[in-house]
Formats: sequence, structure tokens, C-alpha cells
Amino acid sequence: MPVGGRISLLALLAALAAACGGGDAEPRRVVTLVTHSSPGGGSDVFLRELVPHLARLMGGTFIVENVQGGSGAKAMAAVAQAKPDGSLFYATTPTFIYTSLLSDPSARYTDLEPLVNLFFDPEVLYTAADSRFTTLRDVLDRARTGQGRWGAANPASLERQVMEQLKQKAGVSPAITTFEGGGDMLINVLNHTLDMGAGELQEIRAQLDAGRLRLLAVVGDERLPQFPGVATLKEQGVDLAVRKFRGLAGPKGMSAELVAAWEAAVPKLLDDPVYRKRYMDNSLQPGFMPHGDYARFMEAFGAETEAFLRQSGVIQ
Repeated sequence: MPVGGRISLLALLAALAAACGGGDAEPRRVVTLVTHSSPGGGSDVFLRELVPHLARLMGGTFIVENVQGGSGAKAMAAVAQAKPDGSLFYATTPTFIYTSLLSDPSARYTDLEPLVNLFFDPEVLYTAADSRFTTLRDVLDRARTGQGRWGAANPASLERQVMEQLKQKAGVSPAITTFEGGGDMLINVLNHTLDMGAGELQEIRAQLDAGRLRLLAVVGDERLPQFPGVATLKEQGVDLAVRKFRGLAGPKGMSAELVAAWEAAVPKLLDDPVYRKRYMDNSLQPGFMPHGDYARFMEAFGAETEAFLRQSGVIQ
């Protein structure tokens, strides 16, 4: 790695020390990345694949902590109450916005400070490879009988919205079951409790590569380069596409130096050839947004999501 790039990355650790009032003291060496996801879920996989590369490029120790409960409510509360010293961050996804709008958590998404966005994560629909459903049409035909069973990661999630919108647009009436994370839902797809699940490619990739899952559709505007034979929902006659974001947020009050250090580090991380191969294999799409842009994006996404939930009658 070029010397100049290394210095920029190491500035992150210096900023962590400065944010703690450490001045010339040794940089803080441990950073915890919190997720509401259960082990094996999308955010859990995303973070656990990310941290070795963060540590390799930036130095220090990065760890992942699963704080489950309340569809993200407990995780948001933990981060909102933390010191803004750069030692604790939350893995942002649409879930923490849905949870804030659909329930009354002690801390909402507006109580956290968006830091940076890293990726956009295409959603896919999938079933067990040995199920009787070989196409999306097969799943929809069963749902038209009123016997369909679909799964979403948790009640407050983009996946739940995908399933509810698909249900409306296809004019079908399946039962939609939610879980505390994508890993739990995956088990229920594999054992045929669910006809179909919605999730990110990275959380199902191991089972997909093992030949235990079948992709039915991409819930995005374009097909995935790794699976060019899998059509989008729009190509299959359903006018529906979503884009899931993956980034980081921290407690309110983070220093400008800390924010700037992350803004400098993340583009270098995304350009790293070793990590790039890993995330491209999982069809993650680089979507870097610096702090200011990410805050505006989050505000707009929250407003659009609230409008959808009100229009659908989910909230009053």
C-alpha cells in the first residue's frame, strides 16, 4: 500500500485518541461495531467480513457485537448512550429506520449520527434448492391459493416491505413470517417451513454455493453480475425494486476529526484489491457517502419510508 495512503488510514486511530482527550497518548486500539442482526444475518456477515480488512489496513482491533432485541431497538439504545469517542459504532441498514417508525424505542435513528455509507446491497428472493418451487411464478401460484408462506428477516425491515409490496402488486395473500435475523429465516427456508425468503446475497452465499438454495428473483433494477441468469422482479412482470444501504452511525457529538478520518479511510478500504474481491463476490455495490451526504440521504430515506407506511395504513 502507498505510504501516503497508510498515513491517511492511521489518522483514524489518532483521531480516536484525540476524541477521547488522549492528545499524544497511544491511539485507542479497540473499536466495537454493533449490529442488531443475529449470527449469520446480513449485517453480522457484512461486519465480520469487514473487520479483518479494517484491522489490516488501519491497525488496531475491530470487533463485532450482536446486540439483539426489539428489531434493533436495543442496539440503537446502546450506541445512542455511548460516549462519542470513536470506540462504538452501529451498522446501519433500513431496519433501524423501520424500527423507529413502527415502534416506540428508547432511541430512534434520529438519535444517532450517520457516519458514512459503504455499500448498497441488492435484495434477492430465494427458496430451497430441493423445494417444489422452481420459479417465482410457482411461488406466486401457491400464494394465490391462500397457502403461501413467505419469510422476512424481522418485522421492521426492508425485506418485510419487499414482501408486503410483492403481495400487493401480485394480488396474492400468503402468510408472511418474520424473525429476529436473516440467519433464523434461512433455516426455515431450508427446512421448507417457508416457501420463499427475502434477503441479501451475502447472508445466503454459503448455502447458495453449496447448492442448497435456488435464486428466484433480484429485487433491484439490474441483474447480478455473478448470477446473470436470475431475472429481476420487473423482468418477471412485477414493478418493484429496492436498494438496501449499509453504513455506520455513532453517538451524537462525534468530533470533526473523527468523522474526517473515517471519510478518508473508507474509500481506501473500498479500493483495496483484497477486500474488493471479497465484497464483489457477495454482489455488494460500493456506495460510499461521506458524513454530510449520508445524513441527508438518511433524512430523505426516513421521510420516504414514513410516507409509504402511512399510505399503506401500517402507521397512522
